[in-house]
Amino acid sequence: MLTSFMEGLLCCLTSKSTNVVVPVETSEPADGYEFVEVKPGRVLRVRHIIPDRPVVEEPTGPGGSVSCKRKITVYRNGQLFIENLGDRASAELKTCQNGETEPNSMVEVELTDCGNSSPPVSIPEVRSDSVTAGNNGASETAGDAPAAGQTELSQQPRKRRRKPKRSVVIDCERKITACKGTHSDVALFFIHGVGGSLDIWGSQLDFFSRLGYEVIAPDLAGHGASSAPQIAAAYTFYALAEDIRIIFKRYARKRNILIGHSYGVSFCTFLAHEYPEQIHKMVMINGGGPTALEPSLCSIFNLPTCVLHCLSPLLAWSFLKAGFAQQGAKEKQLLKENNAFNVSSFVLRAMMSGQYWPEGDEVYHAELTVPILLVHGMHDKFVPVEDDQRMAEILLMAFLKVLEDGSHMVMMECPDAVNTLLHEFFLWEPATPAPPKKESKARPETAKAHTDNTKAVSETIKVRPATAKQASSNGGEEDKQHSTAKK
Repeated sequence: MLTSFMEGLLCCLTSKSTNVVVPVETSEPADGYEFVEVKPGRVLRVRHIIPDRPVVEEPTGPGGSVSCKRKITVYRNGQLFIENLGDRASAELKTCQNGETEPNSMVEVELTDCGNSSPPVSIPEVRSDSVTAGNNGASETAGDAPAAGQTELSQQPRKRRRKPKRSVVIDCERKITACKGTHSDVALFFIHGVGGSLDIWGSQLDFFSRLGYEVIAPDLAGHGASSAPQIAAAYTFYALAEDIRIIFKRYARKRNILIGHSYGVSFCTFLAHEYPEQIHKMVMINGGGPTALEPSLCSIFNLPTCVLHCLSPLLAWSFLKAGFAQQGAKEKQLLKENNAFNVSSFVLRAMMSGQYWPEGDEVYHAELTVPILLVHGMHDKFVPVEDDQRMAEILLMAFLKVLEDGSHMVMMECPDAVNTLLHEFFLWEPATPAPPKKESKARPETAKAHTDNTKAVSETIKVRPATAKQASSNGGEEDKQHSTAKK
């Protein structure tokens, strides 16, 4: 603690940070590690593993096709309406989240505290059922009542109707297939968050590379073994997102899966918007809710760099306590070995102050049409579970999985459970609907059976006259005998 205080005092006197992350000089582009210069003087360390594939298997089966038809409307009072118009996509959404199977669904989200304001009636058709029933009931009772009822109902929407601030219509069809490790056109991208490094994905990188997946994991600027520019503008969201975009273009395949943690989830969402045709699936691990990023004005990270450097042991202890469900020797060793939260105070301050991304609001996330797996650690003290639940409501196809024994660093605490969830999600594909031709084939057989039944009935009817004839002849003989007896 005294050493840290002296270094912080020296930092204040010289106006320079003494704890600067620089590329590891002993690191070489071997064992899957590469150094990529994204900009002049801006070098990122990337772990790139291409497994040996003796036999390359191509995707077998057509896969599932999901049609996305939804209308997103934002009103000036802060209300967001999402109307799912597609049959299959909305059915998947309802089955995964609410357990319903209705073909159409609508999600209403209040962006601000506007509970007293009444919702508009122009979009939801389900809420107009009560109004329609009222009109029908009034028309059946009296002749003059419908006109009065219609005038009252026509006046109410005028008071409640508000002009939309923004309206987005999405209509597309996406093909989703299983991503096996033996497919050469599949690549997995792992992106860490603030204070982490690519080493936090050690269990995941080893696990999926052994299964035959091609994995790519970069170190963000100022993290791990990447270069750390001494300019605050180098750590804004847009600067870091541009680095990730260059890394993605360099290693991208035909089908790419993005796996992000915490702050890295925002970069995954950014790539999904930039390259919607190349992103096949996404995984968000403790990423929070679908809100636009904005730096906090009242935060400990707004303190001077030298003060943060003096408080670095306290910050590391706070991160250990809040990031892990248990604070034992194992968790401390994980932090030490994986370089988690081992960045300079200058980089940490610049990263937290540069989280400005106004485009990443609810509408931005609702426009995503890619299947997304949400993984949340129940004991996470940085991101509450309500935020991930909110994200699951906004997204078109989201699958929320909560791990009871995990916290914010759930991929390090529960590596086996996380690897299993991710692998099952990579192999998942929507069920292909049965072709309608089978139903058309069954109908002629039913009609044929019906004709056979009619023929059988007609044959029985033909037999009846013969029986009646015999009865009449028998009756005639009895009459003759009776007449002779009378005689």
